Amino acid sequence: MTFKTKTASIVLAAGGLLAVQAPAFAGGLERGGYNIDLLFDPSSVAAEAATTFVAPDRELKNVVDDPGLVAAPPGPRPGGNLNGLSDTANDSENYWTTRLGIKGGVENADCMFDYSQPWGAHLKPGRNWAGANQNIETKVNSRNYALTCSYRFDAGPGQLRLIGGAFYQEVYGFKERLVQDLTGLPPILTGGRTGIGRLDLEGDGWGWRAGVAYEIPEYALRASLVYNSEVKLDDITGTLNLSQVPLPLPNGGVLPVYGSQAMPDSLELKLQSGIAPDWLAFGSVKWTDWSQLQRVTFSCNVPGAPTLCGPGIVATSLDLGYRDGWTISGGIGHKFNEQWSGAVSLTWDRGTSQGYGTQTDTWTVGTGVSYTPTKNVEFRLAGVLGILTSGSSGTVIIDGATVGNDVHYDFDNDLVAAVSTSVKVRF
Repeated sequence: MTFKTKTASIVLAAGGLLAVQAPAFAGGLERGGYNIDLLFDPSSVAAEAATTFVAPDRELKNVVDDPGLVAAPPGPRPGGNLNGLSDTANDSENYWTTRLGIKGGVENADCMFDYSQPWGAHLKPGRNWAGANQNIETKVNSRNYALTCSYRFDAGPGQLRLIGGAFYQEVYGFKERLVQDLTGLPPILTGGRTGIGRLDLEGDGWGWRAGVAYEIPEYALRASLVYNSEVKLDDITGTLNLSQVPLPLPNGGVLPVYGSQAMPDSLELKLQSGIAPDWLAFGSVKWTDWSQLQRVTFSCNVPGAPTLCGPGIVATSLDLGYRDGWTISGGIGHKFNEQWSGAVSLTWDRGTSQGYGTQTDTWTVGTGVSYTPTKNVEFRLAGVLGILTSGSSGTVIIDGATVGNDVHYDFDNDLVAAVSTSVKVRF
């Protein structure tokens, strides 16, 4: 039984569409992740633009601001006692991700340049909840510019493809939290300040990828294994802005900070094969090294702030405590006619949180269609609906430091939804 290349390519387009939806809900800081599917397009030149809208709905409940927490003596209790505020909060914000790519091929060699937004996060429970001393708003964004090439040669009944590339990555963001509750204090003591502290950060670095793929176009078969290296952000810089906190600090309370951290490496196996005329099965398994993001510390070196700045002193930190992420996906694609193809998939992602944070296991179901009005143009539309499983967040030890003892909360099973559109043009 054989499957002609034209039939396979149409079904592959629909199947590949759903396969790339799962990373939008993967653990850690992952959003779009890495995607090099355009490299496999058989056209001499192909360009693609895709955008995805994601709407997670994580609701926190039973929020308790730990009344027993005190700072190192004789400091005040961080944030004050916030248990008079709401014990519920919406912890998630909707977001968009974008991916652009262009690929060219000559004989057995192919190269692709793409722009993507692999990492990100946006949590915004706000000021008026009992956990405002842990988080008011946290936002992380990224930009990734990559060049990936491959070379194919005959091997048995198919072709073996060697893959390699490099990418430059920028990561930036901020976090706001309540450092001290000034509610009810007279203006002469607060000076109109809010008590909110803000951390702004940015860093960049380089990474590389290497992989191998085996393809038998006659059977719509492809197996690929691709490794993406970590990206070392060796020089993260930013500011810790405590100007809204009534503390005697130099520079108006705006302190330059520095630190370092590596974004994770990953390994992904993708499989797909024709299983009957006009039918395709596909699946993937991905490991991501999120466990290297534990407690990201930042220091400063500013005279006049001895309790915050100086050798061996941590001015502030981003407490994550992640474990490695695993994502497993599988599905079926079908070609209805020369213009229309469709696919459905099921994805499981292992949560990266370990008793601190809200990143529990996620289950998603995706479906999508591909419309090819001509051989040169293809439109795709996909939708995903999933469940963010329940759990709780509390006190844990991360890298020898106690974190999460400021706020405790629970959360039930919550919904996440997404819609993705893309267009591909071939020449």
